[in-house]
Amino acid sequence: MHILQLDPDNKKQVNDFLRLPFSIYRDIPQWVPPLQMDERLRLSPKRFPFYRHSQAAFFLAYKRSSPVDEGTRPVGRLAVLDNRRYNEFHQTKTAFFYLFECENNKEAASALFRAAFEWACSHGLDRIAGPQGFTPLDGYGLLVKGFEHRPAFGLPYNPAYYVDLVEAQGFVKQEEIISGYLGPSIQFPERVHQLAERLAQRRGLHILRCTTRSDLRKLIPHFKALYNNSVGETEGTVPLTNEEMASIENQLLWLTDPKLVKLVMKENKAVGFLLAYPDVSRALQKTRGRLFPFGWLTLLLELRRTDRININGAGLLPEYRGSGGTAILYSEMFKSVTENPRYRHAEIVQVGVENENMQRDMENFGIDFYKMHRTYQKELLR
Repeated sequence: MHILQLDPDNKKQVNDFLRLPFSIYRDIPQWVPPLQMDERLRLSPKRFPFYRHSQAAFFLAYKRSSPVDEGTRPVGRLAVLDNRRYNEFHQTKTAFFYLFECENNKEAASALFRAAFEWACSHGLDRIAGPQGFTPLDGYGLLVKGFEHRPAFGLPYNPAYYVDLVEAQGFVKQEEIISGYLGPSIQFPERVHQLAERLAQRRGLHILRCTTRSDLRKLIPHFKALYNNSVGETEGTVPLTNEEMASIENQLLWLTDPKLVKLVMKENKAVGFLLAYPDVSRALQKTRGRLFPFGWLTLLLELRRTDRININGAGLLPEYRGSGGTAILYSEMFKSVTENPRYRHAEIVQVGVENENMQRDMENFGIDFYKMHRTYQKELLR
């Protein structure tokens, strides 16, 4: 087994890193390839905003194809991140691992993680957690339940054996995150809509909706303020820079149906939000994650005809959550699925299991929490 730290200027190494998942998932119909242009961007220290304040290293594991073969082939890969803004904000020395892909080969997995541990320690870090990526739009965690289902766009998918490979490195469970299915047969209680209306009137709240991408662009600063005002409540988050927000904005603008984005407003101040977008995972499967030369057309058609949406964020500022305030979010969540007759299925993406009240409410509404992701952590010994 040979471990190599990727040189981002080496075209062969970059291609090996990006192509490995296509080999591992070639017989797994549920897997959704990521956007290849985004994957390449993350490997570029000169272009990706993350590297203006932080560092990352990427490792590849190679082995001989056979005892008599002089050539080698990639069998595993791993990224390790030193997010300095995260560590400064939370006063920690945490590394994150991400983009782990590996054949069912414990030797390769162990060698990759040893390289990641050594790199983290050499940068003064004493703990490693993950899987967790570069931005809030990077889905996180290792899939541990729901392997039979296609993942929502941007969410991790992995073979079941990854759990054994990761836990064999001494990682312990940090957090579990669930995703739920909301289908057309669910009868949402009318009393919740009525409660939401009463609460909104009593507290002077109203829902701000978009109709065009131009409208959506004007709302982006509100999302940044809401996110940055709430990051202290959730481990793993850190305030966004203007450059990072611009990168997220670009992704939202081409992906989102503006009518699915809503803000809860108190006069001119945003106090809550609901973010949903059409699911394009089927299109990415067809194009193998490539937009050019003609993949963008397949993606555009899927945006217009898919009957699935992903609800990928919902929240209220703490002072507005009490006394049933979340009923406003639940009401708008169900309206997002029913207002447009084209949408018939929705996935509620990655709700922390520690949020017992929200999970219990959603289960009472008939939402089936059919997927689970898990994050891990490990103390590093220098």
